[in-house]
Amino acid sequence: MARRIDYYDDPKAPAANSLVPSVNVVVTNDQGEILLIRRTDNDNWAVPGGAIDLGESVAQAAIRETSEETGIDCEITGIVGIYSDPKHVIHYTSNDEVRQEFSILLTGRLLGGRPTPSNESREVHWIAPHDIESLRMDRSMRLRIGHYLEKRATPVIL
Repeated sequence: MARRIDYYDDPKAPAANSLVPSVNVVVTNDQGEILLIRRTDNDNWAVPGGAIDLGESVAQAAIRETSEETGIDCEITGIVGIYSDPKHVIHYTSNDEVRQEFSILLTGRLLGGRPTPSNESREVHWIAPHDIESLRMDRSMRLRIGHYLEKRATPVIL
C-alpha cells in the first residue's frame, strides 16, 4: 500500500521535488465538534483536505475534498491560515513524490451528510476539541488545529 510520510526539519528527509497547492477544512457542527478523518495512508488523524485541481477554486476544492473523504457537505466560512513551511516535506511512496508543504486551512460549516469512510479515510468522526489532544496526528496538522482553536483575529501565514 502506498504511504505518506511527513518529515519536519529532518536531515534524513528526502529533498522536495514538488509543490502542490492544497486545502484543508476545519468543519464544525452545531455542538462545536470538529470533523476528523483517520487517514488510510499513514493512520494519523487529520481534518479533510487535498490537492486543488486545475479548473477549481480553493473553496470548490475544499468542499469537494471534504465530501469525497467524509460524506459530509459543507460551506466555507473563513480562513485560518496558509502553511508553506519548507522544513515540512511529505513523501508519497507510490510515486516517490516529495512535496514541500503548501496548504490553505479554511473553516467550514456542516450543511448535511453522514460521516462515511472512503478510500482515503479509515474512520470519520465528529470529535470534541478537548478530545483531539489524545489523537495521533502529524505535527503540522496539530499546529493547524491549534491555530483554529485559538480563534485568531487574523490568518496565520507560515
